[in-house]
Amino acid sequence: MKGLTLKQFRYFEALARHGHFGRAAEACAISQPALSMQIRDLEAAFGAALFERGARQVRLTGFGEEVAARVRDILRGVDELDDLARASRDRLAGRLRIGVIPTVAPYLLPAIVGDLGRAHSALDIRVRETVTPKLLTELSEGRLDTAIVALPVSEPALAEVALFTEAFVLVRPAAEAGRPVPSAETLARMRLLLLEEGHCFRDQALSFCDLGPARPRDLLDGSSLSTLVQMVAAGIGVTLIPEMAVPVETRSADVSVARFPEPQPSRTIGMVWRRSSPLADRLHEVAGAVRRAAEGLHGRALPAAS
Repeated sequence: MKGLTLKQFRYFEALARHGHFGRAAEACAISQPALSMQIRDLEAAFGAALFERGARQVRLTGFGEEVAARVRDILRGVDELDDLARASRDRLAGRLRIGVIPTVAPYLLPAIVGDLGRAHSALDIRVRETVTPKLLTELSEGRLDTAIVALPVSEPALAEVALFTEAFVLVRPAAEAGRPVPSAETLARMRLLLLEEGHCFRDQALSFCDLGPARPRDLLDGSSLSTLVQMVAAGIGVTLIPEMAVPVETRSADVSVARFPEPQPSRTIGMVWRRSSPLADRLHEVAGAVRRAAEGLHGRALPAAS
């Protein structure tokens, strides 16, 4: 087999990951016919089909699955060479792929990107926002350099650096502002609005209220913190949000915000990356910048717990 290219391997990996020619082509920033032609050329070079083509989806053949495992190793090795080159420079420069969970991204990212951009003008920051399991998968596969998530993740192959700890606060209709802040036990009996399945913040809220994920509850799920807060303003229930989200999510909602009595529910946010990454020293620099950006989002006065 001669003439195989890294570009073809990247197209193949994208199609294997998305299972759809249109989405894979969009991810690769090429046209769908061009992607199809590259995949056909790759199959011709191998002399075997790599994909089963259906009306709405494509699937790897048995041979394709074996090829996919090796292609991912090849692409990861190439990316690590690029990481090694970036790490050899005396400054942060080039592409930096950062993953961020949705309950952090809207509030912290503007400060992070701004601070890093001013301090490191040659840095090309690329952001991926999604839930923790997907970020960890993409990190392990080499598609991300680092991720900002709630700790611990307890993955032996990943280094963890704690950045800051923040409290969860109670959001309820404005008419309830003068009422005592409910205990965790009382909150568990109220209509509690939570993020949908897959968000780590949902699991942390359930843990605080001592509610197992399978226990029936009088609650509604939302896709974002903004949705939850607006539902509270409409009188549908109450919710918890992280402290950093308060200025953004409550500025246009008729709600009240209060702290819980001690011990307050909280979470630790940190950065994780592969222990094998040549960028480890540079990522410690990034972690310091993220920590400084977070310091500016905390310490705002909230009503004391009643």
